[in-house]
Amino acid sequence: MIYRTNYARPEFCEVTLASDGESIVGLWMAGQKYFGGTVDGEMAPNDDLPAFMQAKDWLDRYFAGEQPAIAELPLKPSGTAFRLRVWRKLMEIPYGCVRTYGELAREIAQEDGKEKLSSQAVGGAVGHNPISVIIPCHRVVGSDGSLTGYAGGIERKIWLLEHEGASMEGLYVPACGTAL
Repeated sequence: MIYRTNYARPEFCEVTLASDGESIVGLWMAGQKYFGGTVDGEMAPNDDLPAFMQAKDWLDRYFAGEQPAIAELPLKPSGTAFRLRVWRKLMEIPYGCVRTYGELAREIAQEDGKEKLSSQAVGGAVGHNPISVIIPCHRVVGSDGSLTGYAGGIERKIWLLEHEGASMEGLYVPACGTAL
């Protein structure tokens, strides 16, 4: 059984948290692309799970300007081995920093002893991150500084980066493209 609860902050938006009863398995923003994509079936409402209390406390501290450690939370995203690996890489990106899809692809390829890995494959994994905000997919940008590919919307990506104190110099929203 998968359970859900809602969490809202006036400065951001409402999010839905999902849990298997012990771990956080999802966090989706209202209107997010792939909302609930890793959950099969209905999510039963339950506001009282310890995992939800921990996540809400973490989010309260995050939105108050603190930098809580991701490791504080019991996370259990569901995905392929490749996606799980990319999501672990996302959790290594420090607050206030950005990485490119290409950098992540090169790092994973190097670890595997390969010459290269597709940035698009990494982008697909990043875009399907089921635990937004906590697993910081918003910290990944295009190699040219383009702010594309955020399932929660470009405006929210910008808000999160600015909230974390990331330098926005050299980053931009492209006028058109398939990843907007």
